[in-house]
Amino acid sequence: MHHLYPRLVVSVPEWVSDLIDASPGALRIPEDRMRLAISLARENAARGGGPFGAVVFEDGSGRVVAPGVNLVVPLGCSLAHAETVAIAIAQQAIGSYDLGAPGLPTMQLVTSAEPCAMCLGAIPWSGVKSILCGATGDDAEGVGFDEGAKPDGWPEALAARGIQVTRGICREEAAAVLVDYARGGGLIYNGGRGTAEAPSTTGRIGRDHRP
Repeated sequence: MHHLYPRLVVSVPEWVSDLIDASPGALRIPEDRMRLAISLARENAARGGGPFGAVVFEDGSGRVVAPGVNLVVPLGCSLAHAETVAIAIAQQAIGSYDLGAPGLPTMQLVTSAEPCAMCLGAIPWSGVKSILCGATGDDAEGVGFDEGAKPDGWPEALAARGIQVTRGICREEAAAVLVDYARGGGLIYNGGRGTAEAPSTTGRIGRDHRP
């Protein structure tokens, strides 16, 4: 008997392209890059996706290579986090599994929240050479998301592999997207643990800034 299995197609919604097209052609300032990722997160949450956005940039030119948004719920796929979506689409856009391949511009991943354990594991093999993070893992866990088992020294571990990590870029703006999502009744999806009620966020977001 020949089994037919579902086909998984990962693509960003059309509105993502519209948002990217409306942004400046080149974003060279870290805060501007982060605000684009935050805009993706905010709009995605408003349209039924998760409150996370990411963008792969050519680091030198500031050109957008690929955007990503969290598609876990729309796709019914726990792998479809904003970072993994952005990385996968960027790799398809350049025609290589390695964003750090010889001859390519240096690539940077900008993500509205620090990577969870899964996305952290994907980063070393993606080929990006640097990461900008907005909200912290504590911010995400503060509204109920499970960030998984990440080592305390993960930024240093990535740095040892030649991947520079900068944390806390526009943190308050990025964390506000998470808070608004939770307060608005957004689904807190934690595979293996069921859905969770978002805990009280009063006074918990935006503290304990880490560089």
